[in-house]
Amino acid sequence: MQAKIYPDSTVLVIFGAGGDLTWRKLIPALYSLYADSWLPDHFAVIGLDMKMMTDDEFRAHLRPGVDQFSRRGKTDDASWAAFAASVSFLCANFGDAAAYTTLAERLSKQDHDWKGEVTHIFYLATPPTLMQPIAQHLHDAALVQDRAHSRIVVEKPFGHDLESARALNQALAGIFEEQQVYRIDHYLGKETVQNLLAFRFANAFLEPLWDRRYIDHIQITVAEEVGVEHRGGYYEHAGALRDMVQNHLMQLLCLVAMEPPVSFAAEEIRNKKIDVLRAIRPISPEHVDRLAVRGQYGAGWIENKPVPAYRSEPGVAPKSDTETFAALKLYVDNWRWQDVPFYLRTGKRLPERTSELIIQLRPAPHQSFPADVIGEWQPNRIVINIQPAEGILIRFQAKQPGLNMRLGPEDMRFTYKEAFETESPEAYETLLLDVMQGDATLYMRADQVEAAWAIVMPVLEHWAATMPNFPNYPAGSWGPEAADELIIADAHRWLLPNFASRDPDEPNIAIKPPVTPPPSKRKPAARGKPAAKRKPAAKSVKSA
Repeated sequence: MQAKIYPDSTVLVIFGAGGDLTWRKLIPALYSLYADSWLPDHFAVIGLDMKMMTDDEFRAHLRPGVDQFSRRGKTDDASWAAFAASVSFLCANFGDAAAYTTLAERLSKQDHDWKGEVTHIFYLATPPTLMQPIAQHLHDAALVQDRAHSRIVVEKPFGHDLESARALNQALAGIFEEQQVYRIDHYLGKETVQNLLAFRFANAFLEPLWDRRYIDHIQITVAEEVGVEHRGGYYEHAGALRDMVQNHLMQLLCLVAMEPPVSFAAEEIRNKKIDVLRAIRPISPEHVDRLAVRGQYGAGWIENKPVPAYRSEPGVAPKSDTETFAALKLYVDNWRWQDVPFYLRTGKRLPERTSELIIQLRPAPHQSFPADVIGEWQPNRIVINIQPAEGILIRFQAKQPGLNMRLGPEDMRFTYKEAFETESPEAYETLLLDVMQGDATLYMRADQVEAAWAIVMPVLEHWAATMPNFPNYPAGSWGPEAADELIIADAHRWLLPNFASRDPDEPNIAIKPPVTPPPSKRKPAARGKPAAKRKPAAKSVKSA
């Protein structure tokens, strides 16, 4: 069993500590690390915010968030008191140089008390507009001069477009070495995302299959049941392409498509991922409509409850043209993946919450069995589910029980919940521990960020110049009809989640419910039972 590698003495300074990210994610993750004995003996959190709070008030504010969102569950008084003793608060105006002088004095005293080298991590849980000014003030206060023991963590969105991302990278490069900058993407901290690397590169039987000779196409879906909730003001300036595709889905694509690394050193992994991004075929402006689809949800039904249209959400303009759904078809132009389509889609107010990668293999080159034996033939596929049911599925053909020869599809399933008695850590636990240990493997490098922006910029510019016909899909459906047409054009179809209760081969048809259907008359399939199969939407769609 591998021994734990504890970080050096660490002070984590959180800018924007009074916000939702700190309350729901950061402190609950840190508490779980503490409860599992991963934090160093010398560890402290200093929260900075403009709100007026004492240390005790700050701790009292944080505890309900830990009780609700920590993987460890509700805190007991003794463990919380021990953890909270390392948490303090500093009321600060982020634009005031005096605040950074006060912070420097507090850090200097802490370092002196601990009598040794201390790592200072500055976590910017702030709006993007504050990132550059805070970084400059940290530099001016001489808080980041120690390149080996000072780090800055930057939350997404990292820029609003390619130009702003480059400007922010250049500004940070003038203050920090690249090794000090940790651009966080919480998707990369998820257990199954990391397991994708182990699945691909620790199993010899997969590598001969993992290329254009055997893989027909790849689908990456990140679906959300929720709408924009309280983030309407932010989402109006972002949209699905910026919020999800440019970062989360692009990073998943890189992990699926990257070449085998020589080692698992951080820079080696990041080099392999940037190779994928640079190999993605550019989208020319005249081809955007054939390779990209956008949508915005209207009113509909989710779990038998009516939900409003996006334009009726708080903070959203009545005639908003912001997309809540985006789908792309991309190609990776290299020897491994030439002409293999990668289909990416994400959206809000879809039927369920799921993140899934589907690797669809090519059909067997020769069919030896007669038609009456085959039954419902389906090509082999590999499915990697990231959330909510973390697991891996391999679909193959098998003889059905009986005296006659009859084939049908069967699934081999691996799930974390069934295979391991321990619960998987939350993504922020992994990422916070990595930054404390100085491991940047799961963080994005400057060139990765810019390469990802360069891929989506033609789409963003084309969409900004054309008016959409919104809303174009009802809440509770799988997106606009144009998304189905995008993939049907290649004689494929979107595959529904494989770890869900419904039939995973049910065609992806957007079902529009009546305008005012009473919940009592809606008859969804019972939980745990597959829904009835429907006929494919078009004859040109493959049975796969």
